[in-house]
Amino acid sequence: MCRAPSLLKTRAWRWGLRLLLQVVILAGVVAAPARADIIVLKNGRRITATTVTEENGRVSYETRAGRLTLPGSIVERIERGGPTFIDSAADQAAQLPLTLPPAEALVGYDEVARAAVHDASIDRNYIAKLEENARGGAAAAVTRVAVAHQAAAQFELGRGDTDHALAHYRRALTFSPAQPILLLNTAYLHLRRSEYSASLDYLERARRVAPESADVAKLAGWAYYGLNKLDQAVEEWKRAQRLRPDPDVARALEKAKRDQQAESSFREGESSHFVLRYNGSAAPGLARDVLRTLEDHFRAIESELNFTPAEPIGVILYTEQVFADITRAPAWVGALNDGRIRVPVQGLTAVPPELSRVLKHELTHSFIQQKTRGRCPVWLQEGVAQWMEGQRSSETADLLVSAYERKAAMPLAAMERSWMRMPGEVALYAYAWSLGVVEYLVATYGMRDLERLLDRVAIEPSTEAATRSGLRMDYPELEQQTAKYLRRTYLR
Repeated sequence: MCRAPSLLKTRAWRWGLRLLLQVVILAGVVAAPARADIIVLKNGRRITATTVTEENGRVSYETRAGRLTLPGSIVERIERGGPTFIDSAADQAAQLPLTLPPAEALVGYDEVARAAVHDASIDRNYIAKLEENARGGAAAAVTRVAVAHQAAAQFELGRGDTDHALAHYRRALTFSPAQPILLLNTAYLHLRRSEYSASLDYLERARRVAPESADVAKLAGWAYYGLNKLDQAVEEWKRAQRLRPDPDVARALEKAKRDQQAESSFREGESSHFVLRYNGSAAPGLARDVLRTLEDHFRAIESELNFTPAEPIGVILYTEQVFADITRAPAWVGALNDGRIRVPVQGLTAVPPELSRVLKHELTHSFIQQKTRGRCPVWLQEGVAQWMEGQRSSETADLLVSAYERKAAMPLAAMERSWMRMPGEVALYAYAWSLGVVEYLVATYGMRDLERLLDRVAIEPSTEAATRSGLRMDYPELEQQTAKYLRRTYLR
């Protein structure tokens, strides 16, 4: 997640957007979508995925949460060839890859899984009977109930419900507390929720029973990176590479080493909710002012979104050149949040209004990322972040309405994944359109309904499903109503 420079109101941007409209390429300049599959469950839910395979009565597939597996008994059909968008190399430079540990089923998984999950639902009576049988302590009975909860967790995770998936993994661990795959998957889900300390607790338990596990080291590196402990993250990822070379770990390690080298001479500061690192040549007064500003924004966003992040948030202040070298982001990116808030502040001695807005924008991303369990689409992320920092659509409404009426508006479905590969002019259009949509939502439904929409995004199979259940409209209607709102509000 990132913030574009303050160019939305400039003549250059307006001219660039008009030019794009004239050649009607707004919807086509985004890189062409790759093909994906839709897994349709018997209860009607639809899961967008790639690399879907069917084997031994199980359906495995790739999602943003990693590789997951479902019992084939709950799958109605697989629709091949739906659209999805693949992150570019620029995205990989900005976002480290966090993936689920390789699928590993407990002994007897298939038989128990078919009984525990069938007809597109979890058989809770069956699991309750297994739990009753396991209370006698027989090893086979204990294994069966752990398998049942693992299958239920995979089912819930396949539906995007990390809360219930985590509850099943925790329950499985009460019966089989030293099972490495259960500990790893529980740790992984805590990582997805940005609960790094909790994740480390489970990883330490897993390491005691599997000291040579590359997956334990891989996830531990993630947890330490999230806690802004770069030295420990680097050591864990080095250990993971020694145990089992992994391209994901190689990319993570390379990025962490860049951070480590750049920040070797940085000073540190902290407050109740932040850990700050800044270039040694920066004024200490600026660092203190940044922390005060962030704490003020933290309280405001906490109230608006009805949410409090679980861990302290990392903030890095760079010179302009170091920011470019470390983030490797496109030139139009003015600040970045890839788990840590990264902001160039060269030449500043205090926090001016523009930097305050940037900090609030990027901090909003930290809140939304954790509130939605990392499932929030970019258009909603950026729209809310802009709205929270105080931007409104008065200067861009005419262009946005014109684009919509000429059928040249970029569909929200094409704005869900990373924008890092967008040309600068198109990215600025995407920011403006996202702000317009969120402004319409707040004006029409209020901040409380927007906050509840974010909660639904965390549990629904897709963002469009969340808008249908929370707002009673799909993407095309949301786009239409936004254009009507902008015309009614600004173009009278």
